[in-house]
Amino acid sequence: MKLKKVWIKQGYIDEPVAEGTDLKKEIRRLCDEKGAIILAHYYTIGDIQDIADFVGDSLALARKAAETDAKVMVMCGVHFMAETCKLLSPDKVVLCPDLNAGCSLADSCKAEDLKKYKDEHPGYQVVSYVNTTAAVKALTDVVVTSGNAKKVIDQLPEDAKLIFGPDYNLGNYINEVTGRKMLLWNGGCHVHERFSIDSIIALKKEYPEAVVMAHLECKGPVLALADVKGSTATMLNYAQQSDKKQFIVATEAGILHEMQRTCPDKEFIPVPPEISEGGLGCSCNECQYMKMNTLLKIYNALKYDWPSVEVDPEIAKEAVKPIEKMLALS
Repeated sequence: MKLKKVWIKQGYIDEPVAEGTDLKKEIRRLCDEKGAIILAHYYTIGDIQDIADFVGDSLALARKAAETDAKVMVMCGVHFMAETCKLLSPDKVVLCPDLNAGCSLADSCKAEDLKKYKDEHPGYQVVSYVNTTAAVKALTDVVVTSGNAKKVIDQLPEDAKLIFGPDYNLGNYINEVTGRKMLLWNGGCHVHERFSIDSIIALKKEYPEAVVMAHLECKGPVLALADVKGSTATMLNYAQQSDKKQFIVATEAGILHEMQRTCPDKEFIPVPPEISEGGLGCSCNECQYMKMNTLLKIYNALKYDWPSVEVDPEIAKEAVKPIEKMLALS
């Protein structure tokens, strides 16, 4: 790699570009040149969603990664998503613009801790949320997303003994709607854990006609106040099809870009993370890891084919199985 060492950071390339460079145009030029596609999660910044070949939630991105004929995938999301792409397309180059883009939920469940828990509960199958590392997926029987968790679990035997992790809130919700008694890992998303009941109540008073939508990673009391509960894709689809004009949205604020783009005549109000003494706190709740993806990092990743994501072959061999089972069941 012919690159000044000063521009090689811990996990990404920070080479500057000439003033006036149209990064969006250059990114698309590099994609054409290298046979690459850009996959972006709804939680990335709007500029990235605008130049992506495909924007979606975790389930949609996984499906796209399994189907694509592209030689190179640039996964604009967080690290576990890039790992999932590599697991489903091991012969492709998978670029992650910033390897530091982690996930608090994935970090809450280490492979060694899950293995110990499995050993303590013989006879149990493991259902893992997609927000996990490849090493955790290798210890898993089936992977789920917030969009398909109920559908997948409904297809498992009623008498199956299940461990669900790492998101406690999602697992608790699935237990409630399915009547299951899964053992729940005590993990959570630092973004969705921050939404408060008081914030939603205050917004409902201000916007009495608004529909409240909440992601399934939110706490139970927040979900209890929601009119619509589901994944980012579920909320987006509802907003697009509804005749309502105002929506209070309790999930990472990046989704508002696509909501507003596809529903320009509707109003979307993000739920802030907390109440301050003067009233509502900051105007939205964002994931700093998703926001580590930038146009400059994408450009440099494509230019130098780095940083790329690799998965240990032995781990990959086992980790891909529960993902493929999920795709088959969903």
